[in-house]
Amino acid sequence: MRALVTGGGGFIGSHIVERLLAEGHEVRVLDNFATGRRENLVDLLGDLELVEGDIQSYERAHAAVRGCDVVFHQAALPSVPRSVQDPLTSNAVNVIGTLNVLLAARDSGVGRVVYASSSSVYGANPTMPKHEALPTLPISPYAVAKLAGESYCRSFSEVYGLETVALRYFNVFGRRQDPLSQYSAVIPRFIAMLLRGEAPTIFGDGEQSRDFTPVENVVDANLLAASAPADLVNGLACNVALGQQATLNELYGAIRELVGTKLEPLYAEPRTGDVKHSSADISLARERLGFEPSVPVGEGLRRCVEYYAQRASAPQLR
Repeated sequence: MRALVTGGGGFIGSHIVERLLAEGHEVRVLDNFATGRRENLVDLLGDLELVEGDIQSYERAHAAVRGCDVVFHQAALPSVPRSVQDPLTSNAVNVIGTLNVLLAARDSGVGRVVYASSSSVYGANPTMPKHEALPTLPISPYAVAKLAGESYCRSFSEVYGLETVALRYFNVFGRRQDPLSQYSAVIPRFIAMLLRGEAPTIFGDGEQSRDFTPVENVVDANLLAASAPADLVNGLACNVALGQQATLNELYGAIRELVGTKLEPLYAEPRTGDVKHSSADISLARERLGFEPSVPVGEGLRRCVEYYAQRASAPQLR
């Protein structure tokens, strides 16, 4: 298989690249490194083809997809808070950029596009766990943009015959997440701060819950989505998660124990655009993709703490 990974320098994208190369596939990466990091690919550069550019350019996207069988579309401007602050840029990257990738894939005869969507599309819907038959009620501009990307995928499947699969990620975590960004995910931020002896801030009372999902499981789902029979997955949107729920307070306690500290967290007002609870029903992914999570939360946290502890003396964590 010859695969393009858009956003291959990012957190999830680089893990997909790593797995594809390990399995012997040919890999091309398209990234402008606005949020992705070159160091995520530094050990892989000799084995892949790198195209630097922005998915907001159709010409760049078209050059990148040429000759590929599958596109793993991971490129995005992530973060709910960032989209609340700047909805226009969030829309430009996450909607126009996705449309460019789909157009380029259609025009180049790509076999399938696997699209990184988000559990945020469920938004204000109170039903738990979240299943794909629920109405989508996105709150944040980021969630709106991800849902628009899903709709474009489905449209391209119906109108142009381009095979697409959308995967709704639930709170993915793992090695190579950036703990320093102001938009950093909660797990790397907690770990990095506790390793420095600093108390992290929890927005809200900490009783909000999420379906925290180790990145290795998400990579599994992507590769399954790329190879599953078209009659099972074409035009599909499905959840990718563990199918388990944990509060931020529970998560903090587990990380604190792994780090070996007794520091208590600080608490602040909830952030605009965040949902209170989120957990996934992964029955559809099991049925259509053959997906079964292989890495539990505890093991994922252990790997993360080990990774960041090894890097604790590096300049980016000082």
